[in-house]
Amino acid sequence: MHSPAWRTVAGFAARRRIWLLLLAVWGVMAACAPHFATGPNTASILKAAATHLPAAIGLTLVMVAGQLDLSFGSAMSLAGMVTVTLQPKLGWSGAMGVALACGALLGAVNGLLVARARVNSFIATLGTMTIVQGLVNILSRGGTLAVEEFAAGDWLEGPWLSVLCPRAALAALLVVAFELLLQRTRWGRNLLLVGANATTARYAGLNAPGYLQTAFTLSGLLAAFGGALFAVSVSSANPLMGESSLMVVIAAVIIGGTSMQGGRGSVVASAAAVLALVSLSSGLSCMGARPEAQMLASGLVLGASVLYDAWMARAARLRKGSRDARG
Repeated sequence: MHSPAWRTVAGFAARRRIWLLLLAVWGVMAACAPHFATGPNTASILKAAATHLPAAIGLTLVMVAGQLDLSFGSAMSLAGMVTVTLQPKLGWSGAMGVALACGALLGAVNGLLVARARVNSFIATLGTMTIVQGLVNILSRGGTLAVEEFAAGDWLEGPWLSVLCPRAALAALLVVAFELLLQRTRWGRNLLLVGANATTARYAGLNAPGYLQTAFTLSGLLAAFGGALFAVSVSSANPLMGESSLMVVIAAVIIGGTSMQGGRGSVVASAAAVLALVSLSSGLSCMGARPEAQMLASGLVLGASVLYDAWMARAARLRKGSRDARG
């Protein structure tokens, strides 16, 4: 039998685990990794996190609804390629508009397949991911595309508030806006209900397929926005950009506490997990670790998080069983 004090501490750690992880990563890396806690490296961490954050927001919405989207990485790559390819003809704003439309269309197709045709979301988005990545390879011809540097791109990447660049600030604003949308609006609460129990949501009069459709469309749109904005910032696009974000974003959303069964999640927690994973990779890089070691470390953090969730779920079932037996 655990003491009340132990249960209080355990409960606090469970509720704040992502923030404790972020503090632990920063504390350890600041103490062990050379140049980790410097201004330039902090700015680099925030820029890297900003690349992943829009897609992490979209995936959080989809997973809160009880589904999975594997195509967001390809949406990022496609948006970047479309932006760079069309920039000479349409300018940056016009090219970005087309790129965002492509992302929203991809998300809408995913939503139709999952919500209307009732295709398993893993299978549906795996298929669209493969098709879109093929289009990306055709556009890029297997290489990086680049155009003449743009003044707005320099502004997006340049220092603004100390270590914070405008692109990172914009990503942070998106995180706040969608956290409020998810937690403080009727649409967000209804989406949580759809993910927690679709049958209950249907009895409550909610259009569950419509909520799924919207979540997938937003996922595609946000991923495309992240890819297009990055392309504008660096005046180039790499066909593998989305692939590099795929595992980071999925791991971060799970580590941030979003349930793979749906009904529970936080955009802010997903963002904090993205920052923790990017910081971990940056610290290991400062220590001279190879990319394989960085990937291994991220995998260990993800594995520990999943095991912790399983342990907490088992403990909750045991406590519920004990109360039922006493009753």
